[in-house]
Amino acid sequence: MQHIYDIDVRVPMRDGVALAANVWHPAVGQAPTLLVRLPYGKDIAFGIGHALMPDFLALLEAGYALVVQDCRGTYRSEGHFVPHMADRADGEDTVTWITEQPWSDGVVGMYGGSYLGMVQWETAVTGVPGLKAIAPAVTSIDKYEAPWYSAGGALSLSVVTLWNAQMYAADAQRSLAAGEDAAADLQQLGQAVLSADSLNDVLPTASVPALSEYGKWWDGWMAHPSHDGYWDAMELTPELENVTVPALNIGGWYDLFIGQTLRTYTTARRQAGSAQAREGQRLIIGPWDHGLLADGVYRDRSFGLLAGARMMGLSDLHVKFFDRWLRGDTTALDDVAPVKIFVMGIDQWRDEQEWPLPDTRWSDFHLTSVGHANTADGDGVLTTEAPTSAEHDTYLYDPRRPVPSAGGASMPTTPGFCGPVDQRTVAGREDVLCFATPVLEEPVEVTGPVSLTLFVSSSAVDTDFTAKLVDVFPDGRAFNLCDGILRARYRNGLATEELMDPGTVYEITVDMTATANVFLPGHRIRLDVPSSNFPRYDRNTNTGGVIARESEEQMIPAVNHIHHGPDHPSRLVLPIIDRKDQR
Repeated sequence: MQHIYDIDVRVPMRDGVALAANVWHPAVGQAPTLLVRLPYGKDIAFGIGHALMPDFLALLEAGYALVVQDCRGTYRSEGHFVPHMADRADGEDTVTWITEQPWSDGVVGMYGGSYLGMVQWETAVTGVPGLKAIAPAVTSIDKYEAPWYSAGGALSLSVVTLWNAQMYAADAQRSLAAGEDAAADLQQLGQAVLSADSLNDVLPTASVPALSEYGKWWDGWMAHPSHDGYWDAMELTPELENVTVPALNIGGWYDLFIGQTLRTYTTARRQAGSAQAREGQRLIIGPWDHGLLADGVYRDRSFGLLAGARMMGLSDLHVKFFDRWLRGDTTALDDVAPVKIFVMGIDQWRDEQEWPLPDTRWSDFHLTSVGHANTADGDGVLTTEAPTSAEHDTYLYDPRRPVPSAGGASMPTTPGFCGPVDQRTVAGREDVLCFATPVLEEPVEVTGPVSLTLFVSSSAVDTDFTAKLVDVFPDGRAFNLCDGILRARYRNGLATEELMDPGTVYEITVDMTATANVFLPGHRIRLDVPSSNFPRYDRNTNTGGVIARESEEQMIPAVNHIHHGPDHPSRLVLPIIDRKDQR
């Protein structure tokens, strides 16, 4: 099929603003159309590529038209950009515009990752008639829980500083090109992008130079650390009942959106507004992070040649998905399972029918010690047998000396900052409690959501508790699989702050998202529990005040205790899968 390529097509919105789009459409006849909306520049989107995006040439060869559009207020589109504010109406208007074009057959699908996935859900909840399927990757429908804050109430510091520096710099560049006096802003913001890691050290966080001075939405985000009405207005979970189109949900075990990717899939399976949407949900999770490559290769660990998104045929899966729902090919997905996950440890792709897996055995691994679980060389133990004696472990959390982030679900800004990273350095700190099983004699598969129930007390009125699931190799290397954090003031919900009484024991639950990993014979399962993971998350000042507005001088140390025993059954809850025939 021959295509005509039109650059900077003006797409009118309901309020008179025109958004710019690049359009590939058939030279003759009509075709179903795939839409990508992004705030990062439509003219370079397909030049830089992303492994979780399908090959756009493959989509054209499959007979689809393509529309790639700059979001409102970005690059060549008119208007002013405020994250998430106009995407619903603009997405709806763009889909309607596409269906009215002579080269369109009236059917539209959407795809793309991160912010490009958010705008898909924003459009889908409108119920716009022309939209028939979406393929959101590494994204979220709850902007508080990911990416800007977290499921435990801590600010996702490194993500917030880097992303805002980049978006503000692009905005300043746009203002300068329009003849405005923005040269000083652009110089300052450009330097902030180049040294984004240093922004994380600035206190108070709300006053980070360049970001706070540029203002716009930064002030709003800093002023709303709880999941209050400000964030409720952006959350789409209650509106999934209006979604009537199937979704191909794509995520990565080390992606900062993994919790939301899985939660959106399971919620849409239950609550989407049509049987077609509920039954048409698909899920693909690989050993990937939020970076461009999605190849499953990291500095400390590689998951093999087949781990990459391109090697496993993600572009072909997109084509099959859109052929099913945009072209009505009822056989297109016959050979594609509803759920496809990569199981680490054995480094294999596996097809499943549901998530969580229906044969999951939820197992409690109790925390025990004789009071010295500090560091990986301490006496902390994980056991499936309920403890018979009471004990507690103690450590000092000093926010001036936080535990540094080492891998995990974050932005790949610097080497070793995301993905699987050897934990031996951080696990040697006295402010990290480690609880490990004996050496395994048989393989143990852990696939599904992971959570940690702790009985805690502190000398402070507020503090954080973080948790990390670790695979310890026979040679001593120890790789993180998944993690989580809970800000104690949010122990009863993200909307309400409740400070602690120093010395009082509280039961809390830390959502550690999920993983899929086989712990092989000779390995050990380990849980690491500190009170910081910086700069992945901001540091709790332990004062009970507004953390984003406090200085280093206001910080106070916290003496934190983890209690375990018959009356305080602290435990790691793991989803065990027993399938010896599949290993």
